[in-house]
Amino acid sequence: MKTTRKFTALVSACTTILVVVGMRIGQLYGLFEPVYMLFYGLLAAVFSYLLVRWAIGRLVEHQIRAIYQNIKDTQRDTGVDYRNMDLEEARRDVEEWAEQKRKEISALKVREKYRREFIGNVSHELKTPIFNIQGYILTLLDGGLDDATINRDYLTRANKSVDRMIRLVQDLELITKLEAGVLQMDMKRLELVGLVEEVIDSIELKARKRQVQIEIEAGQRTSYWVQADAERIAQVLTNLITNAVKYSKDDGGLVKIGIREFDDHIEVRIADNGMGIPKADLPRLFERFYRVDKSRSRDFGGTGLGLSIVKHIIEAHGQSIQVKSEEGVGSVFTFTLQKS
Repeated sequence: MKTTRKFTALVSACTTILVVVGMRIGQLYGLFEPVYMLFYGLLAAVFSYLLVRWAIGRLVEHQIRAIYQNIKDTQRDTGVDYRNMDLEEARRDVEEWAEQKRKEISALKVREKYRREFIGNVSHELKTPIFNIQGYILTLLDGGLDDATINRDYLTRANKSVDRMIRLVQDLELITKLEAGVLQMDMKRLELVGLVEEVIDSIELKARKRQVQIEIEAGQRTSYWVQADAERIAQVLTNLITNAVKYSKDDGGLVKIGIREFDDHIEVRIADNGMGIPKADLPRLFERFYRVDKSRSRDFGGTGLGLSIVKHIIEAHGQSIQVKSEEGVGSVFTFTLQKS
């Protein structure tokens, strides 16, 4: 407001001075008044126009530079006076700043949506075992504790629900560390076939219950050496092979584990002949808590974090994992490890 008043006063003063000086010159030299006044009026109009245009340009430029300086101040920049920067350069810089802020806002919206979904998923996963435990305890308190036919059974069920909550908390802790990059991999030289056999032995009972056969196809060699964290790769194999067993056919299920050697890495392939995964679900398969068949997944008691943990572990090794699937035919998970 003060700048506008100064600008108005400057234009008025200059115009007044120009008119007074012109009239005085006309009196001194005895110029023919109508012609002189017409000429001088045009001259005064041109001068006033140029003066106004110059002054407005300076005013606008001053205001724009002040705004730009305020923008840069919000970024806690170093002590550079941006008001002395070329106006075109300032314009480009502000446009880049605005684009950066738009991207930041978009990323914040995505994170906020992800946070809401994550909290909702955790609440949902915890709600079921908590309600189960509460129901079992209330039944025992209402007299079931004195009934030998149900008290041990209900305590066993409550214990299973507690175990499910513990697994969920442990998985959440692990995936948080993996995503934050604070969990370091203990990289050592590791024989892969032996590790696969150990994992198969640990889940053999589950496979027999579902009448699923597990085969290892190790090609021409009996040993493959990789550089990896044995504990974490065992976790990856356990999760993938267990899933393959779970989702194989109910009758005549088959899981094949293939190992192949390439120039600088070893490829592990785990295939099943189960129900398969819909094509629309494949891009989201490694998201936290994402389930393809929610009802069947919950029947198996998983936390919904297994594949997300698998992906993070493989990526922490600097490698990748892919999945191919066809409904009614089966699924194939393939990941790589650095050859040692």
